[in-house]
Amino acid sequence: MVNGHLPRPARKIIHIDMDAFYASVEQHDNPGLKGLPVIVGGDPARRGVVSAASYEARRFGVHSAMPSSQAKRLCPQGIFLPVRMHRYQEVSAQIFGILREYTPLVEPLSLDESFLDVTGSERLFGPALQIAREIKRRIRENMDLTASAGIAPNKFLAKIASDYRKPDGLVEIKPEEVQDFLRDLPIAKLWGVGKSTEEVLRGMGILKAGQLAAFPAEKVEKKLGKFGLELIALARGEDDREVHPQSVAKSISQEETFTPDLEDFGQMKKVLLDQAEQVGWELRQERLKGFTVTVKVRYPDFTLVTRSLTLPSPTDQGIEIYRTALKLLPRTEALQRRARLLGVGISNLFPRDDPEQYRLFESGRKKAERSVQAMDRIWERFGPEAIKRATLLENKNKN
Repeated sequence: MVNGHLPRPARKIIHIDMDAFYASVEQHDNPGLKGLPVIVGGDPARRGVVSAASYEARRFGVHSAMPSSQAKRLCPQGIFLPVRMHRYQEVSAQIFGILREYTPLVEPLSLDESFLDVTGSERLFGPALQIAREIKRRIRENMDLTASAGIAPNKFLAKIASDYRKPDGLVEIKPEEVQDFLRDLPIAKLWGVGKSTEEVLRGMGILKAGQLAAFPAEKVEKKLGKFGLELIALARGEDDREVHPQSVAKSISQEETFTPDLEDFGQMKKVLLDQAEQVGWELRQERLKGFTVTVKVRYPDFTLVTRSLTLPSPTDQGIEIYRTALKLLPRTEALQRRARLLGVGISNLFPRDDPEQYRLFESGRKKAERSVQAMDRIWERFGPEAIKRATLLENKNKN
């Protein structure tokens, strides 16, 4: 008992992560592809990027975000398929329908990944482990797909657990097991630890989460700033974030960490344009528009700078987001310093079908909105690498 109050019982958080989702859907829809190395993404001959790879392809070193040309060299027998976003969204909706039968507290992270808080559901459906097992069974029986599940007292640990025995994994971390579980966890498994951060920590002799948890906080903060203190909290299994069901996204963004750092303005413009087009695509898919554009830059010393601008009228157009981002970039130090991370996002969102907003803002924009509809249809069928603005293609050809 603390201050006259009983301690709050540990939460039961489940993280559900579909296994090689896009590729698995393709194998389900075409049984002849089962057991074969399926690679979903852009055309290897057209500077495409891998969106997903089946586990058969991963054995050759293929992974998402890899250039398709590299995937082709690693796995020449791979079967390359275009992205069918509409189909993946359809299957995702069926999966989330199952999840919401067990709790209203479902927080989607993407089409194939989500958190569930089942703390209050155990009286109805049994222990969290039983709920996770039942969800996995229903997904397999109804859709012939496998999901990995992690169960833990918080989001961070649940996500780590779901990845522990992929594919088709099921791992529970009980409160009394947290410290033992984290003691020998590789430092790279902590959220936010990329190659550069891992090198900094290794240089301090920190290889495992347990070592970081016991390391003097002031020394870590000196090297990594406040981000280092956040990592220490994770290494100790501390994560108080709640599961927030979201009917409308609070923001949509794209960001990327670069090795080596970006230092050329032309490169930064190309990255921002590509990211802004992706953000616009996601807005239109979610039937949203947004007012506030934000540019995010992290420098090699881990300093993070964000700059925002609110538009006079909302948009779901990538090119308008890009133009606004270009206005914001000089307000950071990115033009004088190297950028380790660069990103763009939009917030202050509202449903695109709001009739009042349409009456206020549609004048003069119909032509611009129609101009991207053909591109959206191509992206839905063949993925975002199938068609690009000429500026991006020209830049790629120069590189």
